[in-house]
Amino acid sequence: MCGIAGYFGSPDMRAPADALLRGMLAALRHRGPDGEGTCRGDGYGFAHTRLSIIDVAAGAQPMANDDETVWITFNGEIFNYVELRRELIAKGVRFRTHSDTEVIIRLYETMGPDCVARLNGDFAFAIWDARLRQMMLARDRMGVRPLFYVRHGAATYFASEAKALFTVPGLQAELDPIALDQIFTFWFPLAPGTIFKGVAELPPAHMLLARDGNVTVRPYWRLEFPDADEVEDSRDEAAIAEEVRALLFDATRIRLRSDVPVGAYLSGGLDSSLVAAMAGRIAHERLRTFSVRFDDPEFDETAFQQEMADALGTDHSAVLCRPSDIGTIFPDVLRHAERPILRTAPAPLEMLSKLVHDEGFKVVLTGEGADEVFGGYDIFKEAKLRRFCARDQQSARRPLLFKRLYPYLPKLQAQSGAYLKAFFATDLGAVDDPLFSHLPRFRSTAGAKLFFSADLKRELQGYDALDDLRSSLPADFTRWHPLSQAQYLETAHLLPGYILSSQGDRMAMANAVEGRFPFLDHRVVEMAAKIPPRLKLHGLTEKHILREAARDLVPPAMAKRPKQPYRAPDSASFTGAQAPAYVARLLSGAAIAASGLFDKVPVEKLAEKASAGRARGFRDNAALTGILSTELWREAFVPAAVTMDSELARQKVA
Repeated sequence: MCGIAGYFGSPDMRAPADALLRGMLAALRHRGPDGEGTCRGDGYGFAHTRLSIIDVAAGAQPMANDDETVWITFNGEIFNYVELRRELIAKGVRFRTHSDTEVIIRLYETMGPDCVARLNGDFAFAIWDARLRQMMLARDRMGVRPLFYVRHGAATYFASEAKALFTVPGLQAELDPIALDQIFTFWFPLAPGTIFKGVAELPPAHMLLARDGNVTVRPYWRLEFPDADEVEDSRDEAAIAEEVRALLFDATRIRLRSDVPVGAYLSGGLDSSLVAAMAGRIAHERLRTFSVRFDDPEFDETAFQQEMADALGTDHSAVLCRPSDIGTIFPDVLRHAERPILRTAPAPLEMLSKLVHDEGFKVVLTGEGADEVFGGYDIFKEAKLRRFCARDQQSARRPLLFKRLYPYLPKLQAQSGAYLKAFFATDLGAVDDPLFSHLPRFRSTAGAKLFFSADLKRELQGYDALDDLRSSLPADFTRWHPLSQAQYLETAHLLPGYILSSQGDRMAMANAVEGRFPFLDHRVVEMAAKIPPRLKLHGLTEKHILREAARDLVPPAMAKRPKQPYRAPDSASFTGAQAPAYVARLLSGAAIAASGLFDKVPVEKLAEKASAGRARGFRDNAALTGILSTELWREAFVPAAVTMDSELARQKVA
């Protein structure tokens, strides 16, 4: 795990190439504190900060082949590098190291850019081929590892994090209003767009090839589901569950490959518990596990975490997160997330990764991806019930079923059928809309856009984020089962756009910790896509087939426990006696008017409402967090861009 940066083309030479690369490295040092290196030649330059995990002694980067005609700077892990290395050795290829980095080089020498199809891993890398004078950028299938790039002058610059790009002389950070609108609709900007105007994100499962001034970006893999009338499986449920179990064990086994100790997160739910259970059976030593606790019982899962740690016999540690802790670290969270966020959930995960780092660990296994891949989210059940209600829109009893979806929300249990119908049973006439499953979430989130300023609304006039998303869907999307459609929206968009970025890579790498995700092994993803939807969402039981696969690996109560989504305190983190000083400063009428992004009067009223403890519901919390995070983002990045040539500004952004 590392940070990578560099350029191809002819860079602006106001700063010497070495100084340019060193400046980019400085912004990424938190990702790789164990070492760094640079290389440059005619038409390219590479920089690398290293977090040493595989072949600690000999895996330094940038790395080249024998005659230095192929160079690579690589962030991530190739989990099947052992098998690929054996295969290449059998063909006569000689290796100088035991690193997975060299495996990519040797595979590229054999296959060229098509080598990415053979890689099972989480990666972002750049390869310079001097023979072809060709630059290749590539990103893993699921979007675990980030890669950003921007054209500036006669060169293209790339980096693991956008902040490194703004150390380049003449590059200035500027907000993209379209991306902000998307964040306030989906929680993330639609790739390849980013919140930084002019800066692109290489989408998951894509590669960029640049040669002779021509740049092409193309996919090398796609998430696909069978047509709705082709999803049945002739095997019995037990056989499918056994296949799931066997493949998950293998995905976990290869993700334990490391020359440093590997720990695991325990959230208190089935997914992380199953990963920890499998790791415990595979590993030769006692597993170390880590959790985040909350002092508010509405969010806390300590009892379930400890139950699982006791059942597995792990050496367990936890960090306590209070609302005041979230408020304190939130500016730092925004600097690492590099985009506005509408929830505070990334903050406790940054605290958790600090605990892991302080305990001397660099690698953790986590349960991310299980909900997307095996149908675990409430939104899937909600969409199923909404389709059920759509078949009899006059029914007063059907909306009462929504209470069963959210047993962890006591206030919801007290609501009437009329309220539930008004809240959940919306857009029932839109069952043919490809976004049907997510329309309530998107519309609820978009309610926060009521706080946009008149100027921003005028700039966005005529733009519809939902239409933008619809136009990006695969041609065969409408032929898929409704559950498959909903899974695609989560897996191809929210997962890389928010969960693996704002809650994943950035919060872990803020403390030089690498997360590994067995459920996101592309073999698991491809297999799960073919499992009949009825075995994933069985009635209103989510992840049914995964529960069957986990039957004897976790305690029975854990295998049966309903999904409780990970959440954290929102407005409570920014109000009360311990409210951070930056909240009042950034939400003041003068500050809001000066930024020009939000409407001063409604924001002041929202801030007063929150200060009085009367912020209620998703919209209030999302709006307050979104507005505050946007202003923190501007303060962290946009002012610094004006004086980006100065060393002081580079330090401020980094």
